[in-house]
Amino acid sequence: MDDTIEMVETGTVTGRRRRSPGGGKVTAVLLVVAVPFLLWAALPLASFDGTRYTSALVALTPYAVPAGVVIAVAALLLRRWLITLVVGSVTALLVASVLPRAIPDSPVPVRGRSVTVMASNTLFGGADAGRIVELVRSHGVDVLALEELTPGMVEKLNRAGLGKVLPHRVFDAGPGGEGTGIASRYPLRELSLMRSTTMSQPSALVDLPGPRDVQFVAVHPMIPVGEGTVDTWEREIAALPDPAEGRRGPARVLAGDFNATLDHTPLRNLLGQGYSDAAEVTGDGFSPTWPMRGRSLVPPVTLDHVLTSGDIVTRGYRTFEIAGTDHRAVLAHLAVPS
Repeated sequence: MDDTIEMVETGTVTGRRRRSPGGGKVTAVLLVVAVPFLLWAALPLASFDGTRYTSALVALTPYAVPAGVVIAVAALLLRRWLITLVVGSVTALLVASVLPRAIPDSPVPVRGRSVTVMASNTLFGGADAGRIVELVRSHGVDVLALEELTPGMVEKLNRAGLGKVLPHRVFDAGPGGEGTGIASRYPLRELSLMRSTTMSQPSALVDLPGPRDVQFVAVHPMIPVGEGTVDTWEREIAALPDPAEGRRGPARVLAGDFNATLDHTPLRNLLGQGYSDAAEVTGDGFSPTWPMRGRSLVPPVTLDHVLTSGDIVTRGYRTFEIAGTDHRAVLAHLAVPS
């Protein structure tokens, strides 16, 4: 009799199962949001830029992190353990890939020439030239890269007094977004570091005081949004000069509108070759540069960069709004070792 009672009680306890809240409908809803998230997250994790549509999704990678957290927490509360595990693991991988941008590198003591560089996309020459010159003066800019530099923009800059503070220039002005230029406080010698590209990308040797000069490239590759543009965009970024070539000679700085974020494979490849991103070094890697407020419904992303070759030290980084353009200007304070 006692044995029978024990068996019945044991069977009652072991046969009782806790059902997940909401049943199959809730699971289906979670899958509907989890699967697109996983596909989105897989793009940067697999270094797949692919098409103009997937490259746009890759640009939004930092926004995938909070989306993953929300989905994982919801799945956890609803006791969908497999969804929680998969989404949580992928979100953790995303966090590991993007979090270093918010953590500044340890300061590196260096003796050398201080150089301040700035880059500004002028939006087809519509930017406020007076504001650009004001920033150059107030922040002691030594070298300036100007993208989408039109002949009209050159005239506006001349009237605003750019030539008085940055008298040396290598300008290749053009219609629409084709033109690009370099203006400098120090003498420039035009170089040919870049092959012919869709938009002009001039390069020059900046003759700094002291024993070491800087090779400077104003960057503006094709934007990967049109039909068949992704291959051109990848090729033009890949064609930027290798930092290793300048280790024993002039240092190298690439500055401008890269039309790429730190999650895009072409830009990550450049960093893998030995360049450093000034914003990432200073912990400002999430500072967006496009679009400026009110210019677009697209969430802001970081398309404009200052990249430096291995031995240049970044001491500071900032961004600035300029009326008349949808890009923020980027400014970096650098130290070029002697």
